[in-house]
Amino acid sequence: MMRFEKPMRPLFIAFIAILLTLPAGPAVAEDAPLTQRPEVRQFLSRMVERHQFQPGELEQLFKQASRQQKIIDAISRPAEGKPWHQYRPIFITEKRIRGGVEFRKRHAGSLRRAEEIYGVPGEMITAILGVETYYGRHKGSYRVLDALTTLGFDYPKRGKFFRSELEQFLLLTREEEMDPLSIKGSYAGAMGYPQFISSSFRHYAVDFDGDRRRDIWNNVDDAIGSIANYFSRHGWQRGQSVVFPAHVTGNAHAAYIKKGLKPHTPIGEFRKKGISINARLPATEKGALIELRGPSETEYWVGLNNFYVITRYNHSPLYAMAVYQLSEEIRRQGSLETARLTRDQTR
Repeated sequence: MMRFEKPMRPLFIAFIAILLTLPAGPAVAEDAPLTQRPEVRQFLSRMVERHQFQPGELEQLFKQASRQQKIIDAISRPAEGKPWHQYRPIFITEKRIRGGVEFRKRHAGSLRRAEEIYGVPGEMITAILGVETYYGRHKGSYRVLDALTTLGFDYPKRGKFFRSELEQFLLLTREEEMDPLSIKGSYAGAMGYPQFISSSFRHYAVDFDGDRRRDIWNNVDDAIGSIANYFSRHGWQRGQSVVFPAHVTGNAHAAYIKKGLKPHTPIGEFRKKGISINARLPATEKGALIELRGPSETEYWVGLNNFYVITRYNHSPLYAMAVYQLSEEIRRQGSLETARLTRDQTR
């Protein structure tokens, strides 16, 4: 098992940083070992200089990292690239709804406490877990180190982002005293029940059960608390609505869709421009117009602040709508089940 040693002394850091940035000689093939590639050596140098990692440990670790083409293939065809009518049936299924109802019952205490502390409804936390990992059944089978090195150095489109996440991952494993070779996750390096990326773990994961460990891989309580904390820190408003269906007439709506997902336009202005919402909302409250295309019809919705918060977890409006609709079905079916049990007990 590999774990990082304590940070190094400053003078030794400077010496090693110089060594790691020396020219690597002739150009290195892309499929060469990672530690022979100049861009990787520059990254290792920064980790030594900025964060006082032991250079020998980093070299040994990266010699064991594996570039995987299937990771690049997977990120190149995300589910969020599908149209809404194909995306929705992936997550809004009777089995996933039933699984959410059962999960909510099993973990009622933790979900209730998370709602009390952070203001995030239990069905919303449950729906995130349902969409992300099917309530913990599918946490990912890729080594996170492989995913982040592959995407950081061989996926130019988002290489900068994934190199930053690789930096965060190495810091995470040192802080949490974890073996960086043992941690598995998604093809994008997302981890555990809630599929946190490394920076999200470091900023938002919490020890919700008080055992002095933040364990989102095996501890459901920590996963529940961490999701609730993430939503709260991103501005979730306790007791407020999320999104409402809208009816559109005329052509003014196209300009509003282009303005993005963050609430930007007062509801009163929407109504004047032919965008009607079947809800009693203050004219001054701001919303964002969302368009979801189907095979023959287009759905329009107005998302409020809490809908925007869901998109901070995943920036796709399809994702946020799937989470919302799954949460509503879990809540509805859970309420129906409770009502049936109550009737049976009073007979």
